[in-house]
Amino acid sequence: MASVKGVIVMLSDRGRFKLGLVQVYTGNGKGKTTAALGLGMRAFGHGYRVRMVQFMKGTSYTGEIAAAKRLGKGFEIFQFGRDCKYPQAMGSGEFDCNGCGECFVIPGKPEPRDIAYAEEAYALSKRTLERVEADLVILDEIANAVYFGLLPAERCADLVELKPDGVELVLTGRNMPDLLVQMADLVTEMKMIRHPFETGIPARHGIEY
Repeated sequence: MASVKGVIVMLSDRGRFKLGLVQVYTGNGKGKTTAALGLGMRAFGHGYRVRMVQFMKGTSYTGEIAAAKRLGKGFEIFQFGRDCKYPQAMGSGEFDCNGCGECFVIPGKPEPRDIAYAEEAYALSKRTLERVEADLVILDEIANAVYFGLLPAERCADLVELKPDGVELVLTGRNMPDLLVQMADLVTEMKMIRHPFETGIPARHGIEY
């Protein structure tokens, strides 16, 4: 047995969930990562180990990174992607995102560093599932890693196949490959009906990041 934040749970080499399923959050609307984080908080509150592996994200100023550090052991977020030029100022709210795009991969033109980041994220995801290092595993933006040409869908499907019975696996991102959708037990599509970006409102501190 082990205790996480005072909650006693049984250790297992298959994961701690009685029945672990595969969830997909996709679509062009806001809220995919946010929903996955909310699920992570719920699981963590019950003593489950949570690990989020973020593909194509290195923006170290995001609120979830700071929150994970405050929560401590048992809720982990690992990022693999380009960082912002002004992470400290962005994190404190002193500087607003100006949309320079330096933290984004150019569609159809990934750089060697982008592919390297994706491979590192893949390796950690694979290890996490093989060694059952978490009970809830979130592969954030893995769909976009496929869409931007950083990883083939078939290799991502191999990760799904690795999932132990007692591990809940969550895949997020726009443009989710049909291969991964078909492997999921739960699929939620976020549909954009209205977004502040459409009226010129930029990403907001504490809301978008």
